[in-house]
Amino acid sequence: MEPSSKNLSESLFKKHQHAEETSSLISYLSESQALLEETQQRTQSAWYRALRRMQWIWQGLNPIEIEAVLARIASSGNKHNHPDWLDTVAGYRPGNWSYEWVQQGMSHQRKAALLEGVDASDELYLASLCFGIASYPHLKGDSLSIQGQVLANKVYNEAMQLSPYVTKPLEIPYKNNKVMATLHLPHTDKPLPIVMVSAGIDNLQTDMWRLFKDYLAQHEIGMLTVDMPGIGANVHWTLTEDSSCLHQAVLNALPSIPWVDHYRVGLLGFRFGGNVMARLSFIEQEKIKACVAIGAPIHDLLSSSEQLGMMPKMYVDTLASRMGKHSVDILSFAKQVRAWSLKSQGLLAGRATPVPILALGLEGDPVGSKQDNQSLAMFSQGGKSLQLKSKSLSKGYDQVLTSAVDWLKSALNQ
Repeated sequence: MEPSSKNLSESLFKKHQHAEETSSLISYLSESQALLEETQQRTQSAWYRALRRMQWIWQGLNPIEIEAVLARIASSGNKHNHPDWLDTVAGYRPGNWSYEWVQQGMSHQRKAALLEGVDASDELYLASLCFGIASYPHLKGDSLSIQGQVLANKVYNEAMQLSPYVTKPLEIPYKNNKVMATLHLPHTDKPLPIVMVSAGIDNLQTDMWRLFKDYLAQHEIGMLTVDMPGIGANVHWTLTEDSSCLHQAVLNALPSIPWVDHYRVGLLGFRFGGNVMARLSFIEQEKIKACVAIGAPIHDLLSSSEQLGMMPKMYVDTLASRMGKHSVDILSFAKQVRAWSLKSQGLLAGRATPVPILALGLEGDPVGSKQDNQSLAMFSQGGKSLQLKSKSLSKGYDQVLTSAVDWLKSALNQ
């Protein structure tokens, strides 16, 4: 690892030996806390965070190194902030979630320093991925998470500079501020069709590199990543019921970007990012060729305080954080979240959008239901709903994304 990178890592975390522990950042009123504790007892999860093993493997991490990091966290003898959760060691020290994942990222940096070109780029990307996981679930006010994101972004940029592809940071003016986005291109020989990607409320845009490299770039399609409001590069914005406002601002700016064929724009959203992209497919119908929403909450979860109260604490914390909340009453919170339902907004009640939407879901998914997917497809001309078997999404990211990219490619090439 380069000395400058090592010094940056040490300086970023040096002051955070007593950083506040992630699971304690969002507080709840007593009745709401009781609901969350019931969920904890029912699920008996040993982790505060949802472990995204299959996603991390798909992104490029070795399963053995993932388990090694988790084992170091699980076996730590340092004091845990929450006795039932293994990933709640407070402060930047061994056993702390951020600490262990940063160490893993630094090991990839050291490997990258011994390599050149694309090989070095690939190792730096894995380092960035580890730093991004160190930040997960990216709550506002989490000092260790913020430092993890700084490292993830820095190393991601280093990886891109060594890759054969072109990346361009974009700053889109919006409401006396700026929306940050990143454009990824196979080349700049001519304007290319583009897919705008949103990774949802608990993933960073830097997580999407493999989607571009192994899927979109192979079909001469560019990727434009835009973080949701309240997270990553757009953390200074607050998530509201106008959830697609930042992505809409970027969409409207595309005609002024010379490397983009703004007449051929597709959308791809994961989880809550799917809600945002579907919404955009209704309110900007003339500017979008096709949309894919993967596991997107459209109505059912958003309209049910019971379902919201049964979600693990990390998910509710994440949603509250994007909205800028520090203390939550789940019942009143659920009423506010209801405004994000595309049915409540009247979008799934009138005329179908001419944008063909592919709604991909997982059987038994509590976030994006089968009914949500069917409703979304029904109000899309040429829309399609596809439910995957439970094992498919955990073991077949390639299958899911191949279906998504085929759908987008077909529409963008028309």
